Amino acid sequence: MRARAELLELLRACFVRTQTWQHAGRYLSAVLSEIPKRNGWTIAEQVGDRTPDRTQRLLNRAVWDTVGVMGQVRRFVVAGLGQAAVRKRRRGLVIGALDETGQAKGGIATCGVKRQYMGCAGRVANGINTVHLSYVLQQIGHALIGARQWIPAEQVSDPRVSATMGLPPGLVFRTKGQLAIDICTEAYDDGLVFDFVCGDEVYGNCTGLREFFEEQGQAYVLRVASTFMLQLASEARMTCAQTVKRLGKPKRRWEVRTAGKGSKGHRWYAWMQVATASPRHHLLVRRHLKTGELAFHYCHVPEGQPVTMTRLIRAAGLRWPVEEDFEFGKDHFGLDQCQVRLHTAIARHTVLVIAALAVCAVAAAQLKDRTDTQAPPPNTPDQPPPAEPGMIPLTVPEVKRILAGALHHPKPPGHNTHWRNWRRRHQARSRWFHQRTRLGREYTLVS
Repeated sequence: MRARAELLELLRACFVRTQTWQHAGRYLSAVLSEIPKRNGWTIAEQVGDRTPDRTQRLLNRAVWDTVGVMGQVRRFVVAGLGQAAVRKRRRGLVIGALDETGQAKGGIATCGVKRQYMGCAGRVANGINTVHLSYVLQQIGHALIGARQWIPAEQVSDPRVSATMGLPPGLVFRTKGQLAIDICTEAYDDGLVFDFVCGDEVYGNCTGLREFFEEQGQAYVLRVASTFMLQLASEARMTCAQTVKRLGKPKRRWEVRTAGKGSKGHRWYAWMQVATASPRHHLLVRRHLKTGELAFHYCHVPEGQPVTMTRLIRAAGLRWPVEEDFEFGKDHFGLDQCQVRLHTAIARHTVLVIAALAVCAVAAAQLKDRTDTQAPPPNTPDQPPPAEPGMIPLTVPEVKRILAGALHHPKPPGHNTHWRNWRRRHQARSRWFHQRTRLGREYTLVS
C-alpha cells in the first residue's frame, strides 16, 4: 500500500485537475483488483461509477501528461529497486531489455491494427504491437519502464485515417528499432545508466539502433540472425552460421556455462566467443546442450569497460525478464485487455498498467529477503526432500493479490443490479443499431 501511495503522489503533478488524478488512482486500483477483464465497463463497475463515462473520458479526453506519467513510473522503479539492492548490499548488472508484445484485435478501426506476425498468437494475425523497455537489476527485480506503440506506415501517411485514429499531428513512421531509440533516449534523459542493453533479432538487425548505442557509449548484447554478416579478425567476411561452421568444430572452442539461475535451477548452455575485426565487437554464440540449437549475439563493449566472456554471458541471460514482465502484465494486470481504439487511449491504458506492475515489482523486490524462507537447495540428485520446504519470497502476482484484498471501493446500494441492467440495455441498443446497419446493406444488395 505504501508503494502505491508513493507512486500516486509522484503522479499528481502530471494531472491538470485533481479529480482526474483521483480517477486515475481508482483506475490503478481496478487494474490491481481480481476482476477477470479490465475494460471501460468492468473498471467503472469496480470503482463504483454508474456508467463508464468517467473511465472513457480519463483515457480519451481528459487533460494529463501521459509521457510525464511514464517518466515518473520509470524513476519510481529505478529508485525502488535501487533501495532493495542497497539493503541486500549487492551490485549486479543493470540491464535494459528491449522487446515488443502485441494484442489481438478484430476489425480495422483500432489505431495501429494490422495483419502481422503476433508473438502472443505465434502466427500472423490481426492486432497491434508495442515496443517496451524493461529495467532489470540482477538478483533484485525488474519492471517495464517505457513503451511506444508501433503504427503502420499506411496509417501514418493517410490524413483521414490518422485523424480517425487520433494520431498526433506531424507523426512520422518509425520502425521498431527507431521506437527503441526513442524509448532509450527518454531513459538516458532521466539519467539512467545500463551496463548492457539486450534485445532479440528485431533490434540486433537494426543498424541504426546499434549505431545509436555506440554513439552513446552503451554496451549491448543483441540477438542477430544466422545470416548476419561479420568482419572477422582474419579479415574474412562471412555470416554467423558460416563462422560457427568454420570455427566451431573443435570441442575446446565451446565452454559449458550457466546463463543464470531460473526457478528450477541453473540454465546451462555451451558458449563460444568469436573476435571480429573490431576490438570492441564480438560474436557470442549459444548452443542448446540437448537440441544443438544455436543463438547468435552481436556484442559491443566500449573502451574502458571489461570485456570478458563471463560478463557477456551474464548479460545475454538477463534478457528473459522482459518476457516475464509481459506475462505478468497480461495475465494479472490486463496489459492486453484494453478495448479502446484511439492512439491516446491505448497509450494511457498501457502506462497505467505499467504503473500497477511497477508498484508490485518494487514491493516484491523490497520484501524479498523478509519473505524468503525456502529450505537450502539440494546438493545431490538422490538427496531426500526436507521436512519443511519453507516458502518462496513474495512474487509480483502474490503482491498484487494482497493489494487486491486491501483495496476496497465502497459501492452504493443496488450497484450490482444497476450494472446488470445497464449492460443489458446497452447491448440491446447496440443490437438494434447493428440490425439497422445490416438492413441497409441488404437493401443495397437487393437493389
